[in-house]
Amino acid sequence: MRHQQLVLFPNQANNTKALTSEQFHSEVKYFNEFGKNTSILEFPDPRVNIPVYLNEFWTSKQRAAHSLHEISYRACFKPQLPRFFINRLTKENDVVYDPFMGRGTTVIEAALLNRVPVGCDINPLSQILTRPRLDPPEIVEIQERLKAIDLEKPREIWEDLLVFYHPETLRSITNLREYLLEKEEAGRIDRVDAWIRMVATNRLTGHSRGFFSVYTLPPNQAVSIDSQRKINEKRSQTPPLRDVKEIILRKSRSLLRKLEINEVVLLRRMASKAMFITASSDHTPEIQKNTVNLVVTSPPFLDNVAYHQDNWLRCWFNGIDVNSVNIWYFSKPDDWQEKMTDVFKELKRILVPGGYVAFEVGEVRSGKIFLETLVVPAAVNAGLIPEMIIVNSQIFTKTSNCWGVENLKKGTNTNRIILLRKSGES
Repeated sequence: MRHQQLVLFPNQANNTKALTSEQFHSEVKYFNEFGKNTSILEFPDPRVNIPVYLNEFWTSKQRAAHSLHEISYRACFKPQLPRFFINRLTKENDVVYDPFMGRGTTVIEAALLNRVPVGCDINPLSQILTRPRLDPPEIVEIQERLKAIDLEKPREIWEDLLVFYHPETLRSITNLREYLLEKEEAGRIDRVDAWIRMVATNRLTGHSRGFFSVYTLPPNQAVSIDSQRKINEKRSQTPPLRDVKEIILRKSRSLLRKLEINEVVLLRRMASKAMFITASSDHTPEIQKNTVNLVVTSPPFLDNVAYHQDNWLRCWFNGIDVNSVNIWYFSKPDDWQEKMTDVFKELKRILVPGGYVAFEVGEVRSGKIFLETLVVPAAVNAGLIPEMIIVNSQIFTKTSNCWGVENLKKGTNTNRIILLRKSGES
């Protein structure tokens, strides 16, 4: 963590006044920041008359995202996406909310931009991975705490996990797990413990020496024990000894490497105002009516992300019964649309008059279903006003190709965001 004094909030824009609907339409229509002109397309459903704006609005030619965001999670968007909307549609100290918080991208970006962050997710892992980054400790605090934790104690281990870990590594992980669970049960988890828990949860499995495990799938998903056994056999590999404390320190340094002292002050101030909810996003009575200025989120898509399978090991480490986490999973478009209608009704309740929802969706089932054609009618039924579709298009990178982006016909990787607005009347 660096400590040179910088200008407070150097990367913000539109801090004193948010754009009006007309101004934002004009901004998007004539956007040319990266040397490309916006194309205006027709909405896929001819019964819907809203503009579809196509351009490269963020990511590839912008400044890199903050290092604090580098916590892996399945199906998460890049921080530049919420930043685009937060900077234009809110002002400082406005409330920014993500009802499907995931790894906390919107929440962290909102806090870094001096907005009050609110997040909700039905998965309790979401808070574990997000909240500590609003009150990050110093590296020296993490070092001292790790020194004080005895990871070498004799401890009964879950032997099935030896397909992932060297026996001594698994003993260290198990000791750390028990330490954290005991502190949690006693109500004594402090900001340093919470940070260590977050980092350890993120380092459980992965495909490099930066993780506790032998080579396995990327860190945003965990394969089953049987699947890992097959990976080991195919690769003729055995789990190597890993230094759990050193890996936690190394990842902590990476997360904190861009953090300036003024940002620490800002994050802690926003942490005191932040709200985190573990609940279903269609029922959030904790959030008062007419209090949220902007929602930026991406919902669970149709039947293509298996959260229970991905997170079973993370849940084990944190003492969570993965089967008790009622993650939404829909295979029928009508069921998905009905649930999103309920979510939009709740979002309309909590939005301020004139507030916005930026709702990121994608294509599913090899492009046979475009979720925006389901979202727009659901939003209208809930009483929200569709403003536009923004399609952020960028040239494929090696990484995006590696992770199976299917939009190869056009050679692009796209985000599609439906922008919705609550009427100006309460």
